[in-house]
Amino acid sequence: MTETLPGIFPTPTSMQLNGGTVALGTSVVLVQSAKTDAETIELVRQILANAGVTKIRTATRVPAKLDQSYIVIGTGNSAVLRDAASRAKAALPTEKEGYTLASTVEGNGNLTVLAGFDGDGLFHAAQTLRQLAKQASFPAVRIHDFPSMPVRGTIEGFYGAPWTMQDRDAHLAFLGRAKANTYIYSPKDDPYARDRWRDDYPAATLSELGALVHQAKRNHIDFVYAVSPGPSVCYSSASDLKALLRKFDAIRALSVRSFYVALDDIEYTKWNCDADKEKFGPSSDKAAAAAQAYLLNAVQADLASGGHDIPSLIMVPTEYYDAKETPYKAGLREKLDPRIIVQWTGTDVVPPAISIPDAKAATKAFGRKTLLWDNYPVNDYAQSTGRLLLAPYTRREAGLSSELTGIVANPMNQEAPSRVAVMGLTAFAWNDKAYDAELTWHAAAREIASDDPRTTAALLTFFDTQHLAPTFGTQPWQPQSPRLKTVLDRVRETLAHGDADARKAALKDLARQADDIANAPATIRAGVADKNFIAQAAPWLDAMQRWGSALQLTAAGLSAANDGSATARSLFADAKKQADEAAAVQSIPGATRFDGPIKIADGVLDLFIADAPGLIAVP
Repeated sequence: MTETLPGIFPTPTSMQLNGGTVALGTSVVLVQSAKTDAETIELVRQILANAGVTKIRTATRVPAKLDQSYIVIGTGNSAVLRDAASRAKAALPTEKEGYTLASTVEGNGNLTVLAGFDGDGLFHAAQTLRQLAKQASFPAVRIHDFPSMPVRGTIEGFYGAPWTMQDRDAHLAFLGRAKANTYIYSPKDDPYARDRWRDDYPAATLSELGALVHQAKRNHIDFVYAVSPGPSVCYSSASDLKALLRKFDAIRALSVRSFYVALDDIEYTKWNCDADKEKFGPSSDKAAAAAQAYLLNAVQADLASGGHDIPSLIMVPTEYYDAKETPYKAGLREKLDPRIIVQWTGTDVVPPAISIPDAKAATKAFGRKTLLWDNYPVNDYAQSTGRLLLAPYTRREAGLSSELTGIVANPMNQEAPSRVAVMGLTAFAWNDKAYDAELTWHAAAREIASDDPRTTAALLTFFDTQHLAPTFGTQPWQPQSPRLKTVLDRVRETLAHGDADARKAALKDLARQADDIANAPATIRAGVADKNFIAQAAPWLDAMQRWGSALQLTAAGLSAANDGSATARSLFADAKKQADEAAAVQSIPGATRFDGPIKIADGVLDLFIADAPGLIAVP
């Protein structure tokens, strides 16, 4: 067979064809090097089983002559890894979280080596094998890969209904598949992390959090616990510091190593206690910076003591967006422990774009490279009412890896649909210089569709109706339904300027497009195995089917009018009735911060249906 370079997401740092095709067959010999965690071995075994392998033998070495499929797996620099890599004309990885995956075909057998620089790298190698082994046979490749950014993942930091523990469990597994490495637990509506932050968690909740921490570890995700004391904290209070450390100690007992203090969305020019006025002076933005640095430095010092092996504390400042010089930012820059990581949301709360100069300005303003909190695809603000945000992750400049410590996405209240954009963000953070937004968008659709082509196409049609990306202003930073708009604009133009044959062809294309929209929801419901995606997207799928039906009637009305038939009037009337019903579909009450009517290709589809009766004279 002809070998073609496979599509792997995130795009590897380096990938080349190595000659030949690897056919695993039904029997594989697994050669395990030292220092290989059992869970990654189990993942590889499951990947092989899914690929049709029914028998897995183990061995300690690879024979000189291959007679079947061999897979060598491990970390470090053992002789068996060195020999296997050399045989496949590859070098062992040298970068943190990096891996080498290389195959060679010899005689009647083949050899694939999965070598990780560390345990995380080996897990990432297994995720690449998972993508390759979706086919019964795959081209032999030589991949050398490692991430551009140290921190990649999500922050559950939205307002409104938090994710369920089941949502979080599924999301952590998704992050592992996407080669992310960070999940920050910071739901605004967890009372024990914000309003009642001084209070201990109930035992049952701690048990649930412990299960999540275990799931994160299985998927090589750093579980970061965040507390938001800002609304009530007394920065100079020894008892409040003690309460904060006690909260972290309880979470550390669950094997959590990474911690975070959020000071966003608070009143920072008004003290919560008289003691802060006495210690830091009259309330002001600069005094707030000094007070916050005082508390955070004490927390960082405690975390770094006692041999806890704790990474740097992360904080989100009260001025978390833009990079303009202010007394507050200057105060943090001067007084905050340089080990503490500062988060920043970009040039705005929901930035339409982020450039390298933007990130450089943030580095200067905060006195350190920042960790980007990207407020996409979060939909907890008024401008996102009635929307799923399913456009590609884009307009972040290649090369940002040189100015950021990483990126985490703030996702939607709807966990499963959030993966469309988050997969783009994690792919960008892994390899920003080779990132392709459109190709990764398609890959996200295939992931949700379990690689079924018909379901993938239906999902991309659905995504296009949810393409608009709002900001806090009136101008969206991504347009609504660009694919559909192209079709509808072509119909308008052809009806205005085309001859009879061109008009018939355009109306035929319109009818096909209407069928695609009307039929996509049923295809998605039948083809997507993840029932959470179906449940969380349900009102959008309901509304899409109705809008598709309205467009079908509109297309039929235009064809009738083009043929000189008076039935066009009733068809247009039925289309309007169907469109009115579609526009009345409401979001799931309480699922997001703002309830309201569902938006489907708004400003594109609704306008075309409304304008259609006037495009051709009706008899």
